[in-house]
Amino acid sequence: MRRFSLPLAISLVTGIVSAAAQPQDNADIIAKGKYLAQAADCGACHTSTQQGAPMAGGYAIHSPLGNIYASNITPSVRYGIGEYSEEEFGRAVREGIDKQGRHLYPAMPYTAYNKITDEDVHALYYYFMHGVAPVEQAAPETHLPFPFSIRASMAVWNLLYAENKTFVPDPHKSPEVNRGDYLVNALAHCDTCHTPRNFLLAQNNARAFSGSSLGSWYAPNITPDLQSGIGSWSSDELARYLKTGHIAKAQAAGPMAEAVEHGLAHLKETDIQAITAYLRQVPAVNSGDSRSRDSYGQASSDEQRLRGQKSQNDEGWQIFSGSCANCHQPQGQGNGRYPSLFHNSATGADRPDNLVSAILFGVRRDEVAMPAFGPDADFTDRLSDQQIADVSNYVLKNFGNSSVVVTAERVKELRQGGDTPLLVKLTRPAVLTGSALVILFIVTGFALLRRKRRDHAAN
Repeated sequence: MRRFSLPLAISLVTGIVSAAAQPQDNADIIAKGKYLAQAADCGACHTSTQQGAPMAGGYAIHSPLGNIYASNITPSVRYGIGEYSEEEFGRAVREGIDKQGRHLYPAMPYTAYNKITDEDVHALYYYFMHGVAPVEQAAPETHLPFPFSIRASMAVWNLLYAENKTFVPDPHKSPEVNRGDYLVNALAHCDTCHTPRNFLLAQNNARAFSGSSLGSWYAPNITPDLQSGIGSWSSDELARYLKTGHIAKAQAAGPMAEAVEHGLAHLKETDIQAITAYLRQVPAVNSGDSRSRDSYGQASSDEQRLRGQKSQNDEGWQIFSGSCANCHQPQGQGNGRYPSLFHNSATGADRPDNLVSAILFGVRRDEVAMPAFGPDADFTDRLSDQQIADVSNYVLKNFGNSSVVVTAERVKELRQGGDTPLLVKLTRPAVLTGSALVILFIVTGFALLRRKRRDHAAN
């Protein structure tokens, strides 16, 4: 018995120490997974603003193909991912294929998440399984029009555009830049919004980060180009914008506001600095601009000059005076809470999408509240499409890029979701029917011509 007493004692003590350490180890993995989920902005899409249950899905992602509803990713066995193995979870995250073998649409940015390391996938899986409360609630089903309703078609798209390569640090770059690369192109998936798309709606990486339409909003050029991008921003300005969504020359709204609130605001300062360092060294892309977006405009004296004049029939000024000047100030200079309208990247851009969308849909962040003024807004001072065009043109003329003109038709387009990609236009029923008729006529014509030649040869 004495021979086994020491090993037995050591075994018992080791077991007790291991059992005591395990809860802390589990807590550390959950904390890491939660941080990674915040960096990956999971909550922005998988938490519905109406239902409110964290990660329960139901949020409608407005894509050019139609609304894509985010799924329930809580550990609910019936409605969520409770029965997913870690391998199945990793496959969904990195390859866009769920437990049942169905292809996910790339609104779930698996084309970026495929770079996430095995270690981080493990932490994410452990967090979602043990750090998120199960919600017994079904998310709405996604029903896209034909042919996009055929999920199997994504297999071909994935072969063309999904690399599925785990991130590998570049030995020629600093650890900080490599960390920024991993955050920007994998977890935070900045490239999926800020990189333009080709005909098949895949990223045109030859112009990476040079700006792209996001339906009603526009993700601007964030390359270090001095005129088209953010090359004129200081590193401190960029870091503060990423962390807070607000600096004098730019304010986060729409999808970027969601990215800040749910993701970037929670990152450590070292990770914010890493993102800044990485964006500083990506290839600069000029889109033909001669000056930076935040260099346009100046204070205007119109409010003081025109107020009280009965003959004044400038509809844009009247709307500005009645609905905008109180917050943005009569001269457009803003205050500590509301931004200046001149030297502002939204009013100085070469396209008015973000200015118009801010008026249409408002801006909602923790410390920022601009009401929505669109015709569909739940607000007493609703404005028509024409009125929004008028006030936008007034702001652009007096405070921003006066070469940009907004029409009521453009406001309507943005209100309804923005530009329709050519691929979507070509797949509309009327176009498909027309194309089929054209093909039928061509085939019939060739058949008749061939028959005529055959009859001629027979004679």
